[in-house]
Amino acid sequence: MEVNHNETYFEEKLEHAKIQFERTIDCKHTEFDDLYPYMTEQPQFFWYKRYVAWQELLTFVRVAEDFEYKWTELFTQKQAAYIQSRILDAKVLDDWYEEQELEAEQEQSQ
Repeated sequence: MEVNHNETYFEEKLEHAKIQFERTIDCKHTEFDDLYPYMTEQPQFFWYKRYVAWQELLTFVRVAEDFEYKWTELFTQKQAAYIQSRILDAKVLDDWYEEQELEAEQEQSQ
């Protein structure tokens, strides 16, 4: 029973961290904005908040790995590879949704 609870916990935390990171890519409001509302007018704030969200995601992945939780199932293969490389760069931001966008285009063309 406890194993199931731990898996549910990790899944929820990873999903939340993923959503927060994706919201930073889309320049949408996140919990981080509420912590520093006076910074939202600074251009560098959006990059900083992306790095914070990325680090949160990496932290939950690291903890999930420590508990041998299969976290990669929540991500596309490319997203999991980005996370495993642990480096946030423009390529990650540009290509994060790439596979999902291709699938959506294929569905529309059918």
